[in-house]
Amino acid sequence: MRLLVFFDLPVKTKSERRQATQFRNFLIKDGFYMIQFSLYGRICNTIESAELHKVRVSLQVPKTGSVRAMIVTEKQYASMSILSGGPKKKEKRIDSQQLSFF
Repeated sequence: MRLLVFFDLPVKTKSERRQATQFRNFLIKDGFYMIQFSLYGRICNTIESAELHKVRVSLQVPKTGSVRAMIVTEKQYASMSILSGGPKKKEKRIDSQQLSFF
């Protein structure tokens, strides 16, 4: 499973920039990686884990702007096509094969 978080946050004022930065920093500390600007993803072992992280994200969402979350399976994520550019170095290192089950 992958949890994808899409966001469009205002950054016109100093306060808005601070809130946007705090939100991005939270995502990174919670194990998300940047796929594109304003699109972060996280690998989760189970649907329950993905739902838990979605709740955690919802508690950190800034008051203004737009934030959306979507849970996709590995098969759905793998079917994504890159139309321009290529995968980032960081994205190449993150693979669902790294998951460990206990």
